Amino acid sequence: MSEERKSKITRTTTETDINLKLNLDGKGSYVLETGVPFMDHMLALWSRHGMFDLEVEAQGDIAIDDHHTVEDIGICLGQAIGGALGDKAGIKRYGTAFVPMDEALAMVVVDLSGRAYLAFDAKMPAQKVGDFDTELVEEFLRAFANNCGMNLHVRLMAGTNTHHIIEAIFKALGRAIRDAVSIDERIEGIMSTKGSL
Repeated sequence: MSEERKSKITRTTTETDINLKLNLDGKGSYVLETGVPFMDHMLALWSRHGMFDLEVEAQGDIAIDDHHTVEDIGICLGQAIGGALGDKAGIKRYGTAFVPMDEALAMVVVDLSGRAYLAFDAKMPAQKVGDFDTELVEEFLRAFANNCGMNLHVRLMAGTNTHHIIEAIFKALGRAIRDAVSIDERIEGIMSTKGSL
């Protein structure tokens, strides 16, 4: 890789204070201190299976609930990918992954098109996994897709255990994005007839 594909995002609001570092061409290492243990677990899976180096330090109003923190991490991660990709020259653009986790099977498809859209078809059998509100998975993914400028399709093919379902989604998300940001030496410029993404 001739140029480093790294970015650093800082976001401070009255609700959260987030510092995030991302290296798209890493080895899957991570340092995660979000204040939301289940989110740390999911981001670790995303990082490891995507082979991205990720550091996230977040302080949020988790005394109220985890919503703002989880959503704002999604915002920052989406912005970080966009920043690390630059003009997107040479990337494959599309990525698809099917990942099983015991009885659960998740499909994630991405298009780094510059157009933001989330199609989320994954019903969660339980409202909570530990202290984590499972509806926040969709909120995270929407913030992520909107701020990365990607089409993101998430579909649950099978699953009854909510923890397994969410884990399969995040592993598939990492692998699909890893595929989409990969460089294909045959691609000259941008993978689009429009000339830009």
